[in-house]
Amino acid sequence: MKPHIRMPFTLLLIIATCLPRIFAAEPESPRPNIGSNVGTLQFKDIRYLKRSLSDFKDQRAFVLIACNTTCPLVKRYLPKLKRLEQQFSPQGVQFIALHTGPTDSIREIAEYAIEHEVPFPSVQDIKGRSVQALGLERTPEVVVLDAQFQLRYRGRIDDQYRIGGTLPQPTQNNLVDALEAVLKNKPVKVPETNVDGCTITPHVPKPADKSVTYYDDIQPLMKRHCVDCHRPETEAPFALTSIKEVQNNGAMIADVVADQRMPPWYGGTSHAEFTNHRGMSRKERTLIADWFQAGMPAGEEPANATPVISPQSRKNWLIGEPDLKISMFETHTLPADGYIPYRYTVLPYIFPEDTWVSSIEIKPDNPNVVHHCNMAAVSLTEKWNDSNFITGKVPGSGPTMLPEGLGILIPKGSALALQIHYTSTGKPENCKISVGFKYVEGKVQKRYRFLILNNTKFTIPPGAPQHEVSNSQTLDRDAHGIGLFAHMHLRGKDLSFRAHYPDGKDQTLLVIPNYNFDWQIGYLWKDQRNFFPQGTRIEAIAHYDNSAFNPYNPDPTASVRNGPQTYHEMMYAFFFYTYADERLELAIDPKTGQALK
Repeated sequence: MKPHIRMPFTLLLIIATCLPRIFAAEPESPRPNIGSNVGTLQFKDIRYLKRSLSDFKDQRAFVLIACNTTCPLVKRYLPKLKRLEQQFSPQGVQFIALHTGPTDSIREIAEYAIEHEVPFPSVQDIKGRSVQALGLERTPEVVVLDAQFQLRYRGRIDDQYRIGGTLPQPTQNNLVDALEAVLKNKPVKVPETNVDGCTITPHVPKPADKSVTYYDDIQPLMKRHCVDCHRPETEAPFALTSIKEVQNNGAMIADVVADQRMPPWYGGTSHAEFTNHRGMSRKERTLIADWFQAGMPAGEEPANATPVISPQSRKNWLIGEPDLKISMFETHTLPADGYIPYRYTVLPYIFPEDTWVSSIEIKPDNPNVVHHCNMAAVSLTEKWNDSNFITGKVPGSGPTMLPEGLGILIPKGSALALQIHYTSTGKPENCKISVGFKYVEGKVQKRYRFLILNNTKFTIPPGAPQHEVSNSQTLDRDAHGIGLFAHMHLRGKDLSFRAHYPDGKDQTLLVIPNYNFDWQIGYLWKDQRNFFPQGTRIEAIAHYDNSAFNPYNPDPTASVRNGPQTYHEMMYAFFFYTYADERLELAIDPKTGQALK
């Protein structure tokens, strides 16, 4: 039997006194009192931009809900919060989901809002500053501010849901009572209440590892993740091929890597793996942050160092030397500013026979002015339409390059038309576009096909923060999926692909939770392993933000319809596939791309 050990009372007192100091992350600031003016606060929206309460115009009150993506009480209260938002929003109350989880990325926050159908803005606190300014301690604690940003209520939503149990109905509707008082310019009778929920983890600054250097640690990351885009003569705004270029942009690099905005990837985290996924690991992101905080030291350059990219790499074609190259006759002259209407041109070549190609690259001689370019097959009797679409180039996309055995058919007698969306750069510009093709090598077994899920019959009401537009098509044969792509304009907020199978099961294929008009990515599955039986309905569901809080919205007072310019909207979703049972066995002439007879 072990002897009973008694701890002296004085030692217990010392431990009790010192433990909070030992484990405290940093000295706590005084909690703001009810009646304090908290200011306009600062946070980041799902577009990675710093925003504040002043971005919400003409509001009579604000409700900020402390959230994270894991707290069970947040999830339980979201349906009630959505009902309250519908009730009070017409009265001038702005609801905001303030995400406080220090490891929840902006993309994860946006995806969480889609999963739970949160109609009001979801924002990310910046280093716990808004939490501190509001005196928040737990999720889902709420605060009510009046139009002058004065703290009028802080506490629970009501007393129905608690960590230990649930009431059939709330006995106190604290948030509703507080809102009704503020809207009537009356004092809140119970301005502060205790809150059950998940304790908010404070932001704890981490000391930088000062041993990180450019040549040992950062240059390999630039090679692996960045220079595919950040090199001369690409759409990227600056190159990152030398230490000087990386140091000159060090603050920006550290910021966008910490946000997980770069490397660019806008697909959600909950669904299938894609072979072209980009992203840095947590360890790699920490290396970037440490190097910047340490003053961006160079370290020792290796004696046998090789260039990050070869000097001529961008001047060559990414698909390799084309088997066929076609250039525009004319050079387009572009104005210095303003919207530029779509330009159309037909490339000077007619395909004499059915031609099978495996790779296509659309290559402007001035890539800085081309936002996107679509290419379609046309003839004397057939003008531009979606069914003739061949491929396109958008910011963030590479050339179309198919795996072995697949081919794109360009029909006999076709010419190729380009639909070009140019953007102004602040000075007059010129641009001429060439298109390169690689013929299929060996045999074509399957034809590359696609469904276009587009909707042109929508109207987005003025001010609508989350207007839904959708469409679907059904596969007429068993298919293997190749990939997915979405295209919207400046009000595009998110887009999801879903498969509805003949046996009644549903599957989410992809969520793009924070769509980016300026960097549009195709999502490619690995090895065509995704099987879709005949009768599967592929659905695309898009949401549009026509509110004033959308920083890119050309006019939140306008009703928005389908149209080609960026102040219009589009809803285009592509599902690329092959027929599962197709075996064409077409031997291709390597000199012409035509099937051998």
